[in-house]
Amino acid sequence: MLIISEQAVRDSVGRADAAAAVESVFAAMAAGDARNFPVVREAIGHADALYGFKSGFDRGELTLGVKSGGYWPGNAARGLTNHQSTVLLFDPDTGQPRALVGGNYLTALRTAAASAVSIRHLARPDAATLGIVGAGHQAPFQLRAALEERRFQRVVAWNRSPERLNDLAAAAAEAGVAFETVDRDTLCRQADVIITITSCFEPLLSARQIRPGTHIACMGTDTAGKQEIDPAILAAAEVFTDEVAQAAGIGECQHAVAQGLIAAEAIRPVGDVIRNADTFARAAGTVTVFDGTGVGLQDLAVARVAVERAVAAGSAVEASL
Repeated sequence: MLIISEQAVRDSVGRADAAAAVESVFAAMAAGDARNFPVVREAIGHADALYGFKSGFDRGELTLGVKSGGYWPGNAARGLTNHQSTVLLFDPDTGQPRALVGGNYLTALRTAAASAVSIRHLARPDAATLGIVGAGHQAPFQLRAALEERRFQRVVAWNRSPERLNDLAAAAAEAGVAFETVDRDTLCRQADVIITITSCFEPLLSARQIRPGTHIACMGTDTAGKQEIDPAILAAAEVFTDEVAQAAGIGECQHAVAQGLIAAEAIRPVGDVIRNADTFARAAGTVTVFDGTGVGLQDLAVARVAVERAVAAGSAVEASL
């Protein structure tokens, strides 16, 4: 079995690699060639931690595996990342473990890659201003990935604690893009693309704030009860997701579906658009929403790339069980 460390993942997988892997697996899911298995996510009753696993199989790439991990809110005080995860890949022909891959950096990459893929296929080509709601660990990853999909001229951002936006401002400066901290009304008025990346349990953006033609990537809602935007936004938009069942059950769409504002059948896999661009024609005033719930196949796709690159670079470690 191979071991691919966190550092080896950082050294071997870039944003473009992650976006290509995620785009490909979304298309495979839509074609029925790749399938996610049911998600387990539970409070463990210790350290206030949430633990779970996501798994799946991509028949085309022969990628079988599981990502295991969760959220330990006390880790920051220990100098550790609150989100912890590890990916285990198996040989689909024998069931034997093939590789153990550090999943923390990989998770950040694949989450940002999903919103970037949604921007690539759903946002207006002339989008010039990027809005980001949230200032956690994931936010700079989202910004950097988005900047590779559109030539955004400026970034506007909001967070309840504005002082926490420093890392996001630094990432924008590093990319040579103007950055401004604004209120939510201003963000929605100016942004052509909005990424929400929070852990909220209440809507942060209302329907009245959203301009026609805006693309919104909701990337923070992955658990029952979480919420980032007003369900009325979804009711008035064309809605896309990574996986429909997950979006309706634990994603941003859960509230609109529960309230009868949209039907699960109205939520479209973004993989359909990736496979055939003719299935989506953006009208000038259309609002699009991508509900990025985070699926196991994303992790497995990027982990597979990490293994291939680490082996080629000589940074994979061989171990026996």
